[in-house]
Amino acid sequence: MANKSAEKDRKARLDELRKQQSGAQRRRTLLVAGAAGVVVLGLGAAVTTVALRESAARDMSQIGATTAAAAGCDAVITDATAGGAVHVGPGTDKPNETTVKYTTVPPSSGEHFASPEYPARTFYSATDRPQLETLVHNLEHGYTVLWYTAATPKTQVDELKRIGELAVKEKGANNKFIVSAWDDARGAFPAGKTIALSHWGAKQGNRQLCSAVSGQVVKAFIAAHPATDAPEPNAA
Repeated sequence: MANKSAEKDRKARLDELRKQQSGAQRRRTLLVAGAAGVVVLGLGAAVTTVALRESAARDMSQIGATTAAAAGCDAVITDATAGGAVHVGPGTDKPNETTVKYTTVPPSSGEHFASPEYPARTFYSATDRPQLETLVHNLEHGYTVLWYTAATPKTQVDELKRIGELAVKEKGANNKFIVSAWDDARGAFPAGKTIALSHWGAKQGNRQLCSAVSGQVVKAFIAAHPATDAPEPNAA
């Protein structure tokens, strides 16, 4: 009887040991599966982030606010035009007129210097921007100019640099797009506005002012006011 009891106890201990080992194995399996799931989720998030960055690198509508309302943009303003083909400043018959008083801030037309900024870069800071009268000549040739004030946050200025690189490639831009720091001494933007777009059309000027950067707004503005709609669209 003693031997049978001992054998029974031994079997019971073996069964218990097997159960413990099986339970431990299940826990290890669950831990491995859980860790793998975390890795997969992490990889998925990383892939999504990279995809979004690549999308923004190709499409400026992904940069900044995605709607005009989110960017605090007013409706496009229509201006009467003036100063077509009227040159002032050095090399003209009005050499002493080196500062034009424009009727709008920023201007969408007006008298200007004899030469535009050419070849033009896509981005200018406050330290290297061309004079306003020079860029107005660019407007006459079909350029869209995006102006930003000193109040524009650095993160948005960085976004504008990328938008400038992409905007010139837009079908309606015809490589005529400039981002430039605005000279606050030439007039103040309306309260709360730090970004403005200007275009000099063949029959009217157009401006749009915003509180923040929106690549989508820039894209729509170029489409509505292409480089071909200008007093001198075939000039450089």
